Amino acid sequence: EKSEFQNSKTTTMTTTTTETAFQGIRKDVTAHELLESKIIDKNLYDDFSAGKVTVDHVSEMDSVRKYLQGTNSIAGVYVQSTKKTLSIQEAKTKGLLTPGTSLVLLEAQAATGFVIDPVNNRKLSVEEAVAAGVVGAEWKSKLLSAERAVTGYTDPYTGNTISLFQALKKELIVKDHGIRLLEAQIATGGIIDPVYSHRVPVEVAYQRGYFDEEMNQILSDPDDDTKGFFDPNTQENLTYL
Repeated sequence: EKSEFQNSKTTTMTTTTTETAFQGIRKDVTAHELLESKIIDKNLYDDFSAGKVTVDHVSEMDSVRKYLQGTNSIAGVYVQSTKKTLSIQEAKTKGLLTPGTSLVLLEAQAATGFVIDPVNNRKLSVEEAVAAGVVGAEWKSKLLSAERAVTGYTDPYTGNTISLFQALKKELIVKDHGIRLLEAQIATGGIIDPVYSHRVPVEVAYQRGYFDEEMNQILSDPDDDTKGFFDPNTQENLTYL
């Protein structure tokens, strides 16, 4: 809320302007930011500003929801013989997934928004997931590191919050690890803008320096470098998508 006070000799007038916010990944997102990020157009922005459409209506539009909430990610393991859903941690404990496969899937969850508790249908931050026992404490530091793809990395030279791709460019993260997380973000709705806490269309990611043509080529032509996920059913490496 911003308050502007206009003082004259006789009257004090106070006007309060509040821009209704949408729920982003970690922070609220304003309608103006959705417009700036080309997630909504000027007509929809004007209708929203005039009160013709609600936050809920706009949030539920497929074209908007994809950028605010993301699309589906790999949540857990479904065991057909028992018809039971297990978290990735439980599947690892039961020997259904190798520790390596479990870790990269959990890292992908953390890097695309939240660690998922598929049994109770909850989305959790890494801290919350460890506290709830959804993931083991032994993986906390690795998952916190992957979560920075959502909350942002700190540029050691400027102190600014930078994106996953920028951290990759500055060699703050290992290349194949960064590519794997970036591919998971794109596969689940788009590259995450850590400053505004929502996903952005590819052209906006280009403009903000969160992606470039070279990386687009690398990810659109999947080879062994980008196939960072192991399929336990077929024993082959796949892209997240």
